[in-house]
Amino acid sequence: MNQFTRLTGLIIIFTLGVLSANGQGKMPDSSLFYQAVNTYVNPVLPGDHPDPTLLKVGDDFYHCGSSFHFNPYLPIYHSKDLIHWEVISRVLPSSKAAWVTDRPSAGIWQGAITYFYGSYWIYFSAGGQWFCKASSPKGPWSAPVQVKSNPETGNLGYDNSIFVDDDGKPYMVIKNGQKVNRLQALGKDGQLTDHVINLDWVNARLQYSWAEGPVMCKRNGFYYYFPAGDVTGGQYVLRGKTLTGDSTKWERLGDFFKPVTDDKVGFRRPNHISAPIQLADGTWWTIGQSYEKYDGDDWSGTGRQTSLYPVTWEGDRPWGMAPATTPILKPNLPWSGISWTSVKTDYFDGGELSLNWHFLTKKASATYSLTARRGWIRLMPDSARTHLVQKETDHYYSVVTKVDLRATNDATKAGIYLTNGNQAVVVRLYSGYNNGSKIVFTMDTANRSAPNTFGNVVWLKLERNGHELTGYYSGDGKAWVSLGRPINAVKLDKAQPNFNSWVGTSVGLFAEGKPADFDCFICKDGSSSLPAASYRNYYGIATVNNGTSVTNTSLYGGWFMISGVEMGRQPASSVEVVASSKGKGTLQIWLDDLKNGKLIATIPLSATAGGNYKTFSKQLKNVAGQHDVFVRYPAGVPQSIFIKSIRFPGK
Repeated sequence: MNQFTRLTGLIIIFTLGVLSANGQGKMPDSSLFYQAVNTYVNPVLPGDHPDPTLLKVGDDFYHCGSSFHFNPYLPIYHSKDLIHWEVISRVLPSSKAAWVTDRPSAGIWQGAITYFYGSYWIYFSAGGQWFCKASSPKGPWSAPVQVKSNPETGNLGYDNSIFVDDDGKPYMVIKNGQKVNRLQALGKDGQLTDHVINLDWVNARLQYSWAEGPVMCKRNGFYYYFPAGDVTGGQYVLRGKTLTGDSTKWERLGDFFKPVTDDKVGFRRPNHISAPIQLADGTWWTIGQSYEKYDGDDWSGTGRQTSLYPVTWEGDRPWGMAPATTPILKPNLPWSGISWTSVKTDYFDGGELSLNWHFLTKKASATYSLTARRGWIRLMPDSARTHLVQKETDHYYSVVTKVDLRATNDATKAGIYLTNGNQAVVVRLYSGYNNGSKIVFTMDTANRSAPNTFGNVVWLKLERNGHELTGYYSGDGKAWVSLGRPINAVKLDKAQPNFNSWVGTSVGLFAEGKPADFDCFICKDGSSSLPAASYRNYYGIATVNNGTSVTNTSLYGGWFMISGVEMGRQPASSVEVVASSKGKGTLQIWLDDLKNGKLIATIPLSATAGGNYKTFSKQLKNVAGQHDVFVRYPAGVPQSIFIKSIRFPGK
């Protein structure tokens, strides 16, 4: 089942207690949910975001997790509302991580972000436990310091977390192998102190598989200990009144998440949660990872994606809300102004590389230049391939780049790059050479090519439509030539041995054989057709006609949001919507939010005979850059307007 095939957009009111905690003693007027964005749909961190940890300091939230071999290591994400996240720093450059191995499945695990004794700390595992320290999560971060162990503590393992008690005293929650679960206090120097609190009984009989990634929180005098199962799922909870190794003082409460009842959901087995946190309104929340897999449709290759879950309490027993496809009432927090997590556009105008980029090897992190050619990035391979990539976040997009390369032999290539976590499956769309200059599109044995008639400077576009990838090339970035039938990407997208070496798919640029210059990188090109079914958030709508169009399901109307759409450096000239309408009506197009954002167009619709589709358009003024695009249906008869796609043509 495709993740975008959804039932009617009815809000999940997970408990009356949550409503009361938000100051809402009764169900709000449902029409309000069609006029403003009061709900969200998971995952809030799409793409590969494994082993998430979550920190609240004042009105700000920070997230970090395992970065494995992706470097610079340990990206720090910031949010104001727990839904919209942005990268604000990277803790450890490869130049300061000589001992870290950069092969798939290796690198850095854990990334536990915390705050105690007036400083921010990141604890991580890479051949032992290490920490870096900063006065601000934006950095600069200190050089890594190894955490010292001793015979009593034993091996410090991996996927540890930090728990800070009510009195401000921090503890490392230690996990090593399947049967070692321990606690030990931390001193002001960040090193272990005091004696070990031994909890090895927690998984002595392998009750919780690996009992990995344990985290802790405290409420009403109870300590709560949350071990995960393993990478396939499972999340559990225990509680006790004191921090003690005495098993008789702890109670096993069983599963943390409520049972799944939504048979359409693809993120079915979340786990490796962050320690639940409490907001000012009394509500509790956590984030957790899971692979995306539906009956007959496997997207596990995307990696472990992270979702936001309300936590409710039955007395002193916590429950995580079961995963669902329908909208969830968002936290009672102000609009952040941060965009939905998507692959970011880059025109390479700055003097420093954007924090959104990463490399798959340490060598690649030193083989680029932003100064060799102003406004371009130069990738400079030696005898091997070099690359520059971001975490893939969507199943529908059009990657566009402009590359300058003089290809003179078969070893010379440069263009768009797509690879899975273990780098065993690679997609390349590139300018190259094979008995003359060629444009080549390849994955495994699939190969499409055409003569390059445009010269050294050529535009390339890789279009993803679910599991289908199509290549295009152009001389001006406007008139595109197809390289033929799509390539099936199921082998790239599905689960593979060793869980794709623990990380998900990356998309970006590459060069082989000789240096190549790139003028831009756009992942969700707005001048290309954007399927309506590619929405990331919605309310009151459903996909119909085998997922090819979207319609509203309520008298109040409905809306959907497509994230990260790039309108271009020059303002888009118009907006075009391909739709079928049973009568007259209007569509509103908003940028970034339905309340705090900008209404850029109201598009009049006329009746289209016999359910035919027609292109409706509206001129635009001063609309440029990368935005989340909201399409809002009018109030009236449900299922009277069906939208296939939207695009923003340039001038």
